[in-house]
Amino acid sequence: MRFTNPKHSLSTLDPSGESPVSLLPTTPEDMWHAHNLIAPSDLLRAHAIRKVVTTGSTGSTTSDRVHTDLTIRVQSVFFDPAASSLHVSGTVCQENQYVSLGQHHTLDLELNRPFQLWKHSGWDSVSLKMLEEAVAEDTGEAMCAVVMQEGLANICLITEFQTVVKQRVEANIPKKRAGGSASQGGMTSFYEKTLATLLRTVDFSQPRPLLLASPGFVAQDFRGYMQSEGQKRTDKKLQRMAKDAVVVHSSTGYVHSLNEVLKSPEVQATMRDKRFTGETALMDQLYDRLRKDDGRAWYGAKPVERAVKEGAVGRGGGVLLINNKFFRSLDIKTRKRFVALVDKVKEDGGEARVLSSDHESGQRLDALGGIAAILTYPIYDLDEDEVEEGGEGEESGAAAEEGAMII
Repeated sequence: MRFTNPKHSLSTLDPSGESPVSLLPTTPEDMWHAHNLIAPSDLLRAHAIRKVVTTGSTGSTTSDRVHTDLTIRVQSVFFDPAASSLHVSGTVCQENQYVSLGQHHTLDLELNRPFQLWKHSGWDSVSLKMLEEAVAEDTGEAMCAVVMQEGLANICLITEFQTVVKQRVEANIPKKRAGGSASQGGMTSFYEKTLATLLRTVDFSQPRPLLLASPGFVAQDFRGYMQSEGQKRTDKKLQRMAKDAVVVHSSTGYVHSLNEVLKSPEVQATMRDKRFTGETALMDQLYDRLRKDDGRAWYGAKPVERAVKEGAVGRGGGVLLINNKFFRSLDIKTRKRFVALVDKVKEDGGEARVLSSDHESGQRLDALGGIAAILTYPIYDLDEDEVEEGGEGEESGAAAEEGAMII
């Protein structure tokens, strides 16, 4: 993602959001960043194709598809990670010869087509951080992971910000019998299909980390198949892929097993500097402290807010883990509430991590209501009901409490 005007930068950004930011997505991951940046009530201007019906003098009608630029007030955003496509729906707020005010339209954002964005509630610290990540020149390369078992393979791309299942491969493997020829032939056919799908759906023109994970010896055997195919085809790229592939154990060939894969020492060593491995480690630390019940790990909106208010999520190891859904709320008060929480943690010297539900670590956080904290010192009574002070306990709004899902 880059600014369309080379003179524009984060330092010249209008924090009020009244002036537009013009951005150009150039890679599939940029569509993910755009999905995070565009929130309900924002204004978005982009290229659109509109169906226009005209009535002739005889009463006959004709329809044409016209190209135009439309500005809408955003109501909903739908992101398809597999196709890296982004659909933004809303009502037209600037009329032209083809559309009138208030008409509903869906803008389909595309790669290499610019768009303009006005932030309805201004550029707060969380949205500024998202924009900073979106326009960063060095985003790193996605890791490819093949999580498999007999007859099943899930081909995934794991980036700094999301996990995308690119393709699912399934095959019927005959049951093993005496001699095992039918079963072996079935596995060879399965490996052939998996390799063909892998090479078709993932770009290996530049070297990228490749993880092969499975129960038993399926991943190891698949790596051997890749090596033999590379030699048979005299394909140096395929030989290099097989040689550099990291084989790790997983309990199943399903996508949820990626969580344990990301925790393996081999993967940690391969992707030591990647953000998602750090988030996985933080979630492990959180769950470990919750099991120990040592007073230094809490989840749910109210306990975490109390901990932050007391300064317990600050310098010395304090970490706030919060799902990005809290910053996409239609209620501005709810958004500001959690932005203030992030700012307070940073002000106290702690670390604030905004996780995505499209990543394994974010999905684990969702199971705890989407918000949790690791404290610098133990507190044991954060989940006790407070005596209401001037109705403060009701002020947060139903939307935030629904999002917190305290369990």
